[in-house]
Amino acid sequence: MSASELVFPPGATRRDWMADGILAVSLSLVVIAVPFVWLGGTQEPDPRVVGVSLAMLLPLTLRRHAPLLMLALVSVAGALHLVLLDVPSPSLIAVPIVAYSVARWVPGHASRSVLVIGTFASLLGPMRWFENTTSGNPSVDVLSWGACLGAVLTPYAIGRRAREVAESRGAEVRIAEERYRLLLAEREQQGRLAEASARAVIARELHDIVAHSLSVMIVQAEGGRAAAARNPDVAAEALDTIAETGREALHEMRRIVGVLRAGPEAGERPTYAPTPTLEDIPELVARTSDRARLVVHGEPGNVPPALALTIYRVVQEALTNFLKHAGASAHATVSLSYGPQHITIDVQDDGEGVEDPTDGGGNGLRGMYERVASMGGSLRAGPRTSSPRFRVLAPLPAPPPSPPPTHRRS
Repeated sequence: MSASELVFPPGATRRDWMADGILAVSLSLVVIAVPFVWLGGTQEPDPRVVGVSLAMLLPLTLRRHAPLLMLALVSVAGALHLVLLDVPSPSLIAVPIVAYSVARWVPGHASRSVLVIGTFASLLGPMRWFENTTSGNPSVDVLSWGACLGAVLTPYAIGRRAREVAESRGAEVRIAEERYRLLLAEREQQGRLAEASARAVIARELHDIVAHSLSVMIVQAEGGRAAAARNPDVAAEALDTIAETGREALHEMRRIVGVLRAGPEAGERPTYAPTPTLEDIPELVARTSDRARLVVHGEPGNVPPALALTIYRVVQEALTNFLKHAGASAHATVSLSYGPQHITIDVQDDGEGVEDPTDGGGNGLRGMYERVASMGGSLRAGPRTSSPRFRVLAPLPAPPPSPPPTHRRS
């Protein structure tokens, strides 16, 4: 804490200034006017009493804005009181107020200065005022000193306790504010993570839709162009496949974009198209190429929609890579094995591998890894041993079988 903050502690408001000023003026008027009224106005106020009283009470206006300055001014006025007056005056009411104010508003060891000054004043005051009224009785002297010292120590202890309580409450408020800021930061972080996760999911969906559809359309267009001259019927069939694939891709993209656009402020509800299921995989393989075939082992059973979508997208991405990289004469086999513990996706091709300028830089494989990992499975994708032929193998945990229905006897 700087010296300026020690002398002038921050926090005094205009209302505090007004309250302290009213207190100082009110006490000054009471201390000066009460003896005059009490004597019935027959005796003029002593100028020395009036001056000392004003000097001791008016500095109370600074008790919250500058308590140490108030202590210094009141100490000087108290010294004048000892010199000029041989009896205690009502203005000594300022002593406990000063002791409390310094203890309450001055931090650290600096507040103990009021104890040092108050201790000396408690010894000197009785010696000055009661030296002619006591008969040298030690008990009376000790009692006088104890009373004066208690007028300093008791308000000081009350003031320090009030300061400790205020600091404790302030610490609790700061802790609560910090906890609230951390909570807001955590919520904001969770919102960003949720947003990033949503963006990743949408990016995977768009990549799977666009990449597969465009790959099928490119392959069909190239095949149709090659067959247009010698077999127009094959070219027309290829164009039909291109149109159907384009319509399906556009439909799915509209579904995703519709979900993104719709919100509370949009005033409309999005239209949700059915997501692909296991029943759509045979059509996917057939539409991809006549060089791809599907082999299914076992029965799928009750597969959850999220797992079915993952299987569909992995097969779709594997066939997309087959169309891009395997070559025009390659063939692919998609094997789906439904077992009690695992559902295995195995896509193999016999291609030699070609460079594709439309390659997505590995986003498709990364999307497959993320999808399979989210379902608790694992994925291996790469060339087979000592061969450029490519294989995608993804075992996924199978859902537990549904319990048989129980019939209650009526």
